Amino acid sequence: MFKKSLITVFVALLALAIPASAFAAGGAIVFSKVTEDHREYKEGDKVLPPKAPEGGLFAVKDRHLNQLTENPADTEPSFSADGRTIAFVREGDVFAIRADGSGEKRLTSGTELDSRPLISPNARIVLFERRTAAGGPRDLYTVSVNGGSPHKIAASAGDEHEASFSPDGKTIAFVRTSAVGTGTNDDIYTVRPSGAKLRRLTKSAGIDEYAPNVLNATIVFSRGKNVEGPSAYADIYKMALDGKNAKKLIAGAGSAYVEDVTANGRTILFRRDQGLWVKQLGGKGRKLSDLPDNAEVNSVFSSDGKQVATFTEADEEQSLSVIDVDTGRRSYAEVVGYSGGEVTTKIGPIVTWQPVPHRR
Repeated sequence: MFKKSLITVFVALLALAIPASAFAAGGAIVFSKVTEDHREYKEGDKVLPPKAPEGGLFAVKDRHLNQLTENPADTEPSFSADGRTIAFVREGDVFAIRADGSGEKRLTSGTELDSRPLISPNARIVLFERRTAAGGPRDLYTVSVNGGSPHKIAASAGDEHEASFSPDGKTIAFVRTSAVGTGTNDDIYTVRPSGAKLRRLTKSAGIDEYAPNVLNATIVFSRGKNVEGPSAYADIYKMALDGKNAKKLIAGAGSAYVEDVTANGRTILFRRDQGLWVKQLGGKGRKLSDLPDNAEVNSVFSSDGKQVATFTEADEEQSLSVIDVDTGRRSYAEVVGYSGGEVTTKIGPIVTWQPVPHRR
């Protein structure tokens, strides 16, 4: 039995609708997909057992869709910086494969629930979140990309999550959610991959700091109220790696939430006012695309920063699309819509774009 339940909606696939030129500057987009057949089948008067779910990890590139794994429990893919390895989660354990789906390795095992794997920039270790029980607080661990004993690097009575490596791999920024009175508070911490030099960077009572993205000497993050409902809000800030010199980057009446930062650290991708925006550091924000109201969104830059892959889910409809940063032109990789059918499929929500190293 899967450790995580499968939420399903019907899929109307318009797969491979992206022009061949759309991925010319990048590698494959990898995502998870699960299909379940709810129809009743009979053999004479006997009702047959329901068909098992089908799915796994899929990659789409240059109008070609390839299935990388064949286990429908596979989720949360994450590429290494060299584009050669994908870490992912299967039934609460962390696995790794090569970019073509070969060379599968189990990296963690046991009764704990492991999630959100992230490969270090040097591709030697995998950082992940671990729970002892469903819904419980998370701690941060690392494990070798070749497997072995996991190493705990950040743990407390609170909840450690949303980790991000610095480009040189020497620093990990993460969020710790701690109990404060009858509520909670999110703060940003940093730690070395070894677990040494744990440091708290933010101490804003009643204000949450979260979604950190580490650049070379700067952390870009969200500051506001990280809760569900109308009281939620956020602005985007940056600060030094030591937590000093915090400065607001995205100003205005609408809340702004960090989605991603380009590999060179110069451009921020963020959500604001039912839209997806980009902003160069020191420049003005520019709207890329509209988003549905109350949408769940996960967006990532291509390695050259020229395109954005966006997963969107709202009102039981899903889409996986590619947006050109210069023109705002959107092309759909897969379109998923609810129709009340008996065969249901769900993709995402986590997508990862294969990095393509720059040629010298």
